[in-house]
Formats: sequence, C-alpha cells, structure tokens
Amino acid sequence: MKPADEMAFVEFAQSTQPRLRRAAYLLCGDWDRAADHVQEGLIRVYVAWPKMRRSGGEHAYARKAVVSAFLDSARKRSSTEYATEADASVATGEDVAEAVTARRALVVALEKLPPRQRACVVLRYFEDLDVAATAAALGCSQGTVKSQTSRALDSLRSMFDESPTGELVILNEGTSSW
Repeated sequence: MKPADEMAFVEFAQSTQPRLRRAAYLLCGDWDRAADHVQEGLIRVYVAWPKMRRSGGEHAYARKAVVSAFLDSARKRSSTEYATEADASVATGEDVAEAVTARRALVVALEKLPPRQRACVVLRYFEDLDVAATAAALGCSQGTVKSQTSRALDSLRSMFDESPTGELVILNEGTSSW
C-alpha cells in the first residue's frame, strides 16, 4: 500500500473507531469483544482499502465489516463456547445511577435476541440506518430486515409486557426485575 493510502486509512480508522465500537458493543454487550469485532472489521477494510472508492462508502463498508465480524463470531461461539453464570463478586452496575441501570438492562435484553435480530435492531435504531442500508450492511433482502426487526421488537416488547408496571423485566440467575 502506498504511504498516502496508508495515512488515509489510519486517519479513517482513528475517526470511525469510536462509533464502530459503540455499535459493536450494542451487538455483543461486551466492550472487549466489541474492540475485537472492530479490529477484525478494520482489518477487512484495510485489505480492501487500495481498491475502495473514496466516495463516503468506506464508512458503510466498515460498518458492514464489523457486523460481519460479529455474526461470524456468533456462529463460531455457538459451537465452541458456552455462556457461564455471572460472577457474583463482580459489580453488576445495578446499584449505580438509573441511566446506567437502564443501559445495562437494554444490553441484556439485546443479548437475549438472536444475532441477526440484534444486528437489525442495532443498525436500524442505534445506527439510524434505513431498511435498505441495513439490508446492504447485513447482505440480505429488505424483507428479511423487516421480518427480523419485527420479531426482535416483539421479543423486546414481551420483556416489557411481563412487568405489571410496564418496566423492562430481565430475569437471570441472581438478578431481579426492575
């Protein structure tokens, strides 16, 4: 890669990394794994960088690469890793300010969704992409995005409906509803 191209990529990566990491965190619910997904996505962008046209499409390509890295890891994890019980000695954040608690509840709710549904919700509502852009990022049809988003929203709504006060209910081992 030419030095000018490499400098342009470094500049691009530094400017887009925080937003990509926030989106990846919403997908996976873990800052360390989010950083890994962003790193994997930026590696994919780096490989394609010399061939890319600089028309603003590099941001969409990077977002798609991060989502693909997340989906790839979700496929791998489902066959090789198993979730364990939360460590009771680590603070859960439930005793912190209301905003932090609400954010954690949202992340837990998102974690309960299948990876594709979670990706649709994050891209549509947190990255503010339309159906067409979400479909392009996920490499699927617009109808698939609509159906996956609808199913995800139904699942999230049911978490609210189970509460007598209409608040989000997350029931895990050792946690209570709020």
